[in-house]
Amino acid sequence: MAEIEWGAIHKALEKWRKSLNAAPAADGPAGADPSVTTVAEQYSHDPWSVLVSTILSLRTKDQVTVETSKRLLAKAPGPDELLALRQDTIARLAYPAGFYRTKAANLKKIAAILIEKYQGKVPSDMDELLALPGVGRKTANLVLIEAFDKPGICVDVHVHRISNRTGWLCTKTPEETEMTLRTILPRKYWKGINALLVLYGQHLCRPVSPWCSQCVIAQWCARVGVQRSR
Repeated sequence: MAEIEWGAIHKALEKWRKSLNAAPAADGPAGADPSVTTVAEQYSHDPWSVLVSTILSLRTKDQVTVETSKRLLAKAPGPDELLALRQDTIARLAYPAGFYRTKAANLKKIAAILIEKYQGKVPSDMDELLALPGVGRKTANLVLIEAFDKPGICVDVHVHRISNRTGWLCTKTPEETEMTLRTILPRKYWKGINALLVLYGQHLCRPVSPWCSQCVIAQWCARVGVQRSR
């Protein structure tokens, strides 16, 4: 595989992203909404909304996350409003997000903690975010990036899969992928890597039979584990 040229990779992905709506391939992949990369991007700079939508997104399809986030945030635009709701009401609003009952319970606890310890504000510190119920590194990083414009690398299944498939790294878990990317990926690309690779994973670099024939970063991809492609 050619040397990893992060600047060229980033430029190719950005160019592809911009052209996605303008000229979709008639015979190419379909199914993902090019206007939706991460739900958190839609609520950028509103820490509570980013936190809620990201928690709902865990193990949930993108379109379901969009719908449930809008529905829940309309009823609970802040921790005070959510805490006033019954837990079963929160669960009903979160349905059919994956593990919606567990997420409802965690959101209720989070709202209480934010009101008690942070004057109803979402903290902008990684360790404080990770101490909240149900918040892992993916969620914490996305909150820091989208809500507070802080550096971070959000690694979900798309980023983990593509980073390993290309051969840029060799890791077993998303957390290992994040830590490795922190050492090899130039800092200026940290915040944008998730949005680009999520969209790329939705459209082209899919888990099964990826669209390698249309790949814009093929020269930097070792196709690790790819047995069948289109």
